[in-house]
Amino acid sequence: MMQVRWDRDREARTGVPEVVYGPGKSNAHLREIFEGTSELRIASRLNDEQMRVLSDLATIHREARMAVRNARKLREMSPVPVITAGTADIPVALEASTTLEAMGVPTANHFDVGVAGIHRLQSILPELAATRVCIVVAGMDGALPAVVAGLVRAPVIGVPTSVGTGVAQGGITALNTMLASCSPGVAVVNIDSGFGAACLALKILGCNTPD
Repeated sequence: MMQVRWDRDREARTGVPEVVYGPGKSNAHLREIFEGTSELRIASRLNDEQMRVLSDLATIHREARMAVRNARKLREMSPVPVITAGTADIPVALEASTTLEAMGVPTANHFDVGVAGIHRLQSILPELAATRVCIVVAGMDGALPAVVAGLVRAPVIGVPTSVGTGVAQGGITALNTMLASCSPGVAVVNIDSGFGAACLALKILGCNTPD
Protein backbone atom coordinates (compact mmCIF):
# COMPACT_ATOMS: atom_id res chain seq x y z
CA MET A 1 0.00 0.00 0.00
CA MET A 2 1.40 3.39 -1.03
CA GLN A 3 2.16 5.47 2.07
CA VAL A 4 4.18 8.32 0.57
CA ARG A 5 2.39 11.31 -0.97
CA TRP A 6 5.05 12.91 -3.15
CA ASP A 7 4.52 16.63 -3.74
CA ARG A 8 5.14 16.81 -7.50
CA ASP A 9 3.84 20.38 -7.76
CA ARG A 10 6.11 21.86 -5.11
CA GLU A 11 8.76 23.03 -7.55
CA ALA A 12 6.16 24.74 -9.72
CA ARG A 13 4.79 26.54 -6.65
CA THR A 14 8.01 27.39 -4.83
CA GLY A 15 10.94 26.86 -7.20
CA VAL A 16 12.40 24.09 -5.03
CA PRO A 17 11.36 20.42 -5.33
CA GLU A 18 10.45 18.28 -2.37
CA VAL A 19 13.53 16.95 -0.60
CA VAL A 20 13.39 14.01 1.79
CA TYR A 21 14.47 14.66 5.40
CA GLY A 22 16.02 11.39 6.49
CA PRO A 23 15.45 11.26 10.28
CA GLY A 24 12.29 9.32 11.09
CA LYS A 25 11.98 7.78 7.62
CA SER A 26 11.81 4.01 7.41
CA ASN A 27 13.97 2.13 4.94
CA ALA A 28 10.80 1.08 3.12
CA HIS A 29 9.65 4.69 2.72
CA LEU A 30 13.03 5.77 1.39
CA ARG A 31 13.12 3.01 -1.19
CA GLU A 32 9.54 3.73 -2.22
CA ILE A 33 10.47 7.36 -2.91
CA PHE A 34 13.66 6.56 -4.84
CA GLU A 35 12.63 3.49 -6.83
CA GLY A 36 11.45 3.52 -10.43
CA THR A 37 11.48 7.24 -11.15
CA SER A 38 13.11 9.50 -13.73
CA GLU A 39 12.47 12.57 -11.58
CA LEU A 40 15.05 14.27 -9.37
CA ARG A 41 15.21 12.79 -5.89
CA ILE A 42 17.27 14.19 -3.01
CA ALA A 43 17.44 12.94 0.56
CA SER A 44 19.28 14.71 3.37
CA ARG A 45 20.51 14.00 6.91
CA LEU A 46 20.74 10.27 6.26
CA ASN A 47 22.30 7.88 8.75
CA ASP A 48 24.72 5.13 7.75
CA GLU A 49 22.02 2.48 7.39
CA GLN A 50 19.83 4.74 5.25
CA MET A 51 22.75 5.51 2.94
CA ARG A 52 23.40 1.79 2.59
CA VAL A 53 19.74 1.12 1.80
CA LEU A 54 19.78 3.70 -1.01
CA SER A 55 23.22 2.87 -2.38
CA ASP A 56 21.83 0.87 -5.34
CA LEU A 57 19.29 3.55 -6.23
CA ALA A 58 21.17 6.82 -5.88
CA THR A 59 24.55 8.49 -5.70
CA ILE A 60 25.56 8.65 -2.06
CA HIS A 61 27.38 11.74 -0.80
CA ARG A 62 28.60 10.33 2.47
CA GLU A 63 30.20 13.39 4.08
CA ALA A 64 27.16 15.49 3.21
CA ARG A 65 24.88 12.65 4.43
CA MET A 66 22.82 12.91 1.24
CA ALA A 67 21.56 10.73 -1.61
CA VAL A 68 20.77 12.05 -5.09
CA ARG A 69 19.03 10.31 -7.99
CA ASN A 70 18.66 11.83 -11.46
CA ALA A 71 20.73 14.93 -10.77
CA ARG A 72 20.18 17.67 -13.32
CA LYS A 73 22.79 18.63 -15.88
CA LEU A 74 25.02 21.45 -14.65
CA ARG A 75 24.16 24.78 -16.21
CA GLU A 76 26.61 27.00 -18.06
CA MET A 77 27.05 29.65 -15.39
CA SER A 78 29.55 30.93 -12.85
CA PRO A 79 29.82 28.58 -9.90
CA VAL A 80 28.41 29.52 -6.52
CA PRO A 81 31.23 29.79 -3.97
CA VAL A 82 30.63 27.71 -0.84
CA ILE A 83 33.10 28.89 1.79
CA THR A 84 33.87 27.53 5.25
CA ALA A 85 35.69 29.05 8.17
CA GLY A 86 37.14 25.69 9.25
CA THR A 87 37.29 22.05 8.27
CA ALA A 88 34.74 21.11 10.95
CA ASP A 89 32.17 23.15 8.98
CA ILE A 90 32.65 21.09 5.81
CA PRO A 91 29.72 18.63 6.24
CA VAL A 92 27.25 21.54 6.42
CA ALA A 93 28.90 23.21 3.42
CA LEU A 94 28.69 19.98 1.43
CA GLU A 95 24.97 19.76 2.18
CA ALA A 96 24.67 23.13 0.45
CA SER A 97 26.89 22.34 -2.53
CA THR A 98 25.38 18.88 -3.05
CA THR A 99 21.87 20.35 -3.10
CA LEU A 100 22.86 23.05 -5.59
CA GLU A 101 24.64 20.65 -7.93
CA ALA A 102 21.73 18.20 -7.82
CA MET A 103 19.61 21.11 -9.05
CA GLY A 104 22.06 21.87 -11.86
CA VAL A 105 23.94 24.79 -10.31
CA PRO A 106 27.75 24.44 -10.28
CA THR A 107 29.62 25.24 -7.09
CA ALA A 108 33.20 26.00 -6.06
CA ASN A 109 34.22 24.90 -2.59
CA HIS A 110 36.70 26.99 -0.59
CA PHE A 111 37.32 25.40 2.79
CA ASP A 112 39.27 26.48 5.88
CA VAL A 113 39.60 30.21 5.13
CA GLY A 114 38.39 31.57 8.47
CA VAL A 115 39.27 34.76 10.27
CA ALA A 116 42.02 33.12 12.33
CA GLY A 117 44.06 33.03 9.10
CA ILE A 118 42.50 35.88 7.15
CA HIS A 119 45.25 35.81 4.49
CA ARG A 120 43.70 32.57 3.22
CA LEU A 121 40.51 34.45 2.35
CA GLN A 122 42.47 37.11 0.50
CA SER A 123 43.89 34.47 -1.82
CA ILE A 124 40.43 33.52 -3.15
CA LEU A 125 38.94 37.03 -3.46
CA PRO A 126 39.57 37.23 -7.24
CA GLU A 127 37.34 34.16 -7.67
CA LEU A 128 34.52 35.82 -5.72
CA ALA A 129 34.48 39.07 -7.66
CA ALA A 130 32.01 37.99 -10.35
CA THR A 131 29.78 35.70 -8.34
CA ARG A 132 26.06 36.42 -7.96
CA VAL A 133 25.74 34.91 -4.47
CA CYS A 134 28.08 33.43 -1.84
CA ILE A 135 27.36 30.85 0.83
CA VAL A 136 29.58 31.26 3.90
CA VAL A 137 29.55 28.59 6.63
CA ALA A 138 31.05 29.23 10.06
CA GLY A 139 30.78 28.11 13.67
CA MET A 140 32.47 29.35 16.85
CA ASP A 141 32.40 33.18 16.61
CA GLY A 142 30.63 33.12 13.22
CA ALA A 143 32.52 36.18 11.96
CA LEU A 144 33.38 35.09 8.43
CA PRO A 145 30.12 36.03 6.60
CA ALA A 146 30.43 39.66 7.71
CA VAL A 147 34.03 39.78 6.51
CA VAL A 148 33.13 38.34 3.11
CA ALA A 149 30.15 40.69 2.76
CA GLY A 150 32.50 43.61 3.33
CA LEU A 151 34.65 42.54 0.40
CA VAL A 152 32.28 41.37 -2.36
CA ARG A 153 29.31 42.81 -4.26
CA ALA A 154 27.22 39.65 -4.12
CA PRO A 155 24.69 38.88 -1.39
CA VAL A 156 26.11 36.58 1.26
CA ILE A 157 24.15 33.73 2.82
CA GLY A 158 25.51 33.01 6.28
CA VAL A 159 25.17 29.51 7.70
CA PRO A 160 25.96 29.22 11.42
CA THR A 161 27.14 25.79 12.50
CA SER A 162 27.04 24.01 15.83
CA VAL A 163 30.85 23.81 15.82
CA GLY A 164 32.41 25.15 19.02
CA THR A 165 32.33 24.55 22.77
CA GLY A 166 31.21 26.45 25.85
CA VAL A 167 29.80 29.87 25.01
CA ALA A 168 29.44 28.85 21.36
CA GLN A 169 26.19 27.28 22.64
CA GLY A 170 25.72 24.83 19.80
CA GLY A 171 25.78 27.51 17.13
CA ILE A 172 23.68 30.19 18.85
CA THR A 173 26.68 32.50 19.24
CA ALA A 174 27.52 32.17 15.53
CA LEU A 175 23.86 32.75 14.64
CA ASN A 176 23.67 35.93 16.73
CA THR A 177 26.96 37.21 15.33
CA MET A 178 25.72 36.79 11.77
CA LEU A 179 22.38 38.42 12.54
CA ALA A 180 24.18 41.34 14.20
CA SER A 181 26.58 41.84 11.27
CA CYS A 182 27.42 45.45 10.45
CA SER A 183 28.15 44.44 6.82
CA PRO A 184 24.99 44.95 4.72
CA GLY A 185 23.77 42.23 2.43
CA VAL A 186 24.02 39.23 4.76
CA ALA A 187 21.06 36.85 5.03
CA VAL A 188 21.22 34.14 7.69
CA VAL A 189 19.65 30.68 7.72
CA ASN A 190 19.16 28.25 10.57
CA ILE A 191 22.01 26.55 12.43
CA ASP A 192 23.61 23.76 10.31
CA SER A 193 21.13 24.42 7.47
CA GLY A 194 23.24 23.91 4.39
CA PHE A 195 20.08 22.85 2.58
CA GLY A 196 18.30 26.08 3.53
CA ALA A 197 21.24 28.11 2.23
CA ALA A 198 21.16 26.26 -1.08
CA CYS A 199 17.44 26.90 -1.51
CA LEU A 200 17.88 30.62 -0.85
CA ALA A 201 20.76 30.74 -3.33
CA LEU A 202 18.58 29.05 -5.97
CA LYS A 203 15.89 31.67 -5.54
CA ILE A 204 18.38 34.54 -5.67
CA LEU A 205 19.83 33.11 -8.88
CA GLY A 206 16.44 32.50 -10.45
CA CYS A 207 17.66 29.04 -11.43
CA ASN A 208 14.88 27.19 -9.70
CA THR A 209 12.99 26.11 -12.80
CA PRO A 210 14.05 22.84 -14.46
CA ASP A 211 15.24 22.94 -18.07
